[in-house]
Amino acid sequence: MPLDPSARVLVTGGAGFIGSWLIHELNQRGIDRIVVSDFLGTDEKWRNLVPLHFDDYIDAGDLLPRLKSGELGKFDLVLHMGACSSTTERDAAYLMRNNYGFTRDLAEWSLGGDTRFVYASSAATYGDGRNGMRDSSDLDYLSALRPLNMYGYSKHLFDLHAARAGWLERCVGIKYFNVFGPNEEHKGDMRSIVSKAYRQVLDTGAIRLFKSYRSEYRDGEQKRDFIYVKDAARQTLHLAGSDSASGLFNVGAGRAETWLDMANAIFAAMGREPRIEFIDMPEEIKRNYQYMTLADTSRLRESGYDLPVTSLSDAVHDYVRGYLAKMAH
Repeated sequence: MPLDPSARVLVTGGAGFIGSWLIHELNQRGIDRIVVSDFLGTDEKWRNLVPLHFDDYIDAGDLLPRLKSGELGKFDLVLHMGACSSTTERDAAYLMRNNYGFTRDLAEWSLGGDTRFVYASSAATYGDGRNGMRDSSDLDYLSALRPLNMYGYSKHLFDLHAARAGWLERCVGIKYFNVFGPNEEHKGDMRSIVSKAYRQVLDTGAIRLFKSYRSEYRDGEQKRDFIYVKDAARQTLHLAGSDSASGLFNVGAGRAETWLDMANAIFAAMGREPRIEFIDMPEEIKRNYQYMTLADTSRLRESGYDLPVTSLSDAVHDYVRGYLAKMAH
């Protein structure tokens, strides 16, 4: 389905971090026949919606009944970003209802009506990476993955269900790596190191990073595939608009960089000399910590995506100077 201005799009989690950037990117392409669904709650993520253009807002608790009744009509595309994204959430029943059950029901409705369905999976499904981080839809490969936390498992369980049901032949699942950028402030402790460290530097002059507990990684040299949210949104919409794209896709920069690289980029963007302190890792994080993530983006590239990925230094500079600094004043 080509993404043209006539497309009617449903975005769940549309007030959230990635969801709001997807709507922004759709608006940039002249698409505003958009229905937004989310749980707004009492945080400030409603602010992410203010500059966006869309037709309607629906509380996530009302969405499925209104879709199934036919009241909301036909959509060309569903971008399902709505989920609990906390990797430390301990309410397993909540995660199963919200991340697995709701996604399953929405996918069934979408695919039953021949609506293009694109959903957010996660790199957390790969666990410690011992089985690789290949965005394969092969059921044997998926069955061998061992997520390290309940959040990752709730995402993984839907990937498995979609593979068994044959849905991955007709939809796209996005395995997001370490996305950072504007519109994440409402995420609290789950927001990126850039957001948290910027405030740390203003308050204390230093950035605190976790110590390493594996000999092959020195303190601060644990690695992540960091991707700017603007790139993640473009990659996602490329896949959404590619009729031939189906199955699971990694969305990342395709390079692994250290926490020290990230910290130094933050100091450079702030015009300050680096000052880094290493702190103990809490036990609940230490048990389930990923020491390295790296997206194999070959399937994304083979699908025709040919835009360069913003460098870490340029992305951090844009985020710090263009957004965080302005918010701080």
